[in-house]
Amino acid sequence: MLSVPPDASCDLLIIAGEASGDEHAARLLEDLRNSRPDLKVAAIGGPKLRDVGADLLFDLTRHAVVGIFEVLKNYGFFKRLMSDTLDWIGKVKPQAVLFVDYPGFNLRLASSLLDQGISKKGGGEVKLLQYVSPQLWAWKPKRRFKMARTLDALGVIFPFEVETYADVDLPVRFVGHPFAREDYVPTLSYDAEAPVLLLPGSRRQPVARILPTLLDAFASVSRKRPDLCARIVSPAGEVGELAWGILKRFPEFKGKVEIFSNEKVATGCAVLTSSGTMSLACALAGIPGAIVYRAHPMTYLLARFLVKVPYLGMANILLPKSPPYPEFIQRAARPDALSKRLESCLDGNEEAKKCMEASTSLVKVLSQPADVSAADWLIQAGGFEGKSS
Repeated sequence: MLSVPPDASCDLLIIAGEASGDEHAARLLEDLRNSRPDLKVAAIGGPKLRDVGADLLFDLTRHAVVGIFEVLKNYGFFKRLMSDTLDWIGKVKPQAVLFVDYPGFNLRLASSLLDQGISKKGGGEVKLLQYVSPQLWAWKPKRRFKMARTLDALGVIFPFEVETYADVDLPVRFVGHPFAREDYVPTLSYDAEAPVLLLPGSRRQPVARILPTLLDAFASVSRKRPDLCARIVSPAGEVGELAWGILKRFPEFKGKVEIFSNEKVATGCAVLTSSGTMSLACALAGIPGAIVYRAHPMTYLLARFLVKVPYLGMANILLPKSPPYPEFIQRAARPDALSKRLESCLDGNEEAKKCMEASTSLVKVLSQPADVSAADWLIQAGGFEGKSS
């Protein structure tokens, strides 16, 4: 799965297993290149990391899964990838490994690197860094002890996360959220005259579970508003093909609903979105709408016992006194309920005004601190200060 050329060398290996992690890591690497263009960077990630100059060893984003039972079905694949990655790091010995979220795989890999004596804390040479914290404030809070035992430093993108590590010996810095940067070019924007946006996610399982319901909800609204159009924002590749296949079940939408690349700026008057990273992007863009999520039934039952936060959407978590989006989860994600919410977003500008106010508040909360950027943190934590620029 991963080959090691005889002359392989690497300063930094980045591991990002999901589309959002690939995007965040690519922005970080782009900034890093401006300060340290000489660094040799490899990645187990996705196309965005490749596009900014990383040597892409394997496209892990194509294999992203969510939920305990989905992971179990792919156990053989992840076991082989873990073995190959350990072998690659052991032979190449990069100066640092940067884990980007994806804790199910990354924290296990960090523990193995410690146990095999490859990492700094295991007596070896390789520093282990984490960018984007797992959501241990929501569930599995004890992971912080494993992280403190294995990692050398952690950079978080939500300010409240620093406090969640206060009782462990791990250097943690808030480095700002990529979406709140002054130079960030958003992929979403609000326009009252634009189509409705349907954002089912970037992974196969959520798209398969959520998109048909989103289309049913839109169908109900469009019968009352025949001029209304919609855009399904989707990545290319397998997920995009899946979205096309689902859309074909709705022949009445020909000319009214299009598949829109997530590489372009999508403008919408309202949105129905899954609960992932894009829901925060929607809130920052000030687009009124709702969060929709459906998981495997057993995954959902387990999550109800384990998850300790009142909301799924990050914008709602950050603004609990005035959450911008109602959440429709599992059985509550019904087409009739979603169509009613969608209509309320299309009638007048009250919901749009509320979302624009939330956007302003979110930017203030998430902006990069004055004294350190994510690239600054990585250079310091990874020990790259001595590299020539």
